[in-house]
Amino acid sequence: MFAPLEGKVGQDIIKSYSIDTEKTDSILLYSNENGLSIKSTAALKIAIRLGFPLNILSIFLIIPTFIRNQVYDYIAKNRYKWYGKKETCMIPTPKLKSKFLM
Repeated sequence: MFAPLEGKVGQDIIKSYSIDTEKTDSILLYSNENGLSIKSTAALKIAIRLGFPLNILSIFLIIPTFIRNQVYDYIAKNRYKWYGKKETCMIPTPKLKSKFLM
């Protein structure tokens, strides 16, 4: 499921882990079992759950976090230049909307 950082669930996680949202502009992955993951670790742990072939990306978890996060930050900084940016946001379908926590 997904939760916006501005919502109640997101704010609860931010407070629980004392996350400085001014310094952390990234993806966060939270689970009761594994706690909180940020940046490249979060992205790779999500990839594991996406199935083949994306789950193969999890091999990069063997690379030290500080190196992975440098690559993550470089990609994040340049993604709009490489892939473009949409002028409008997608309106979620009811099925997709049901996956969001507020």
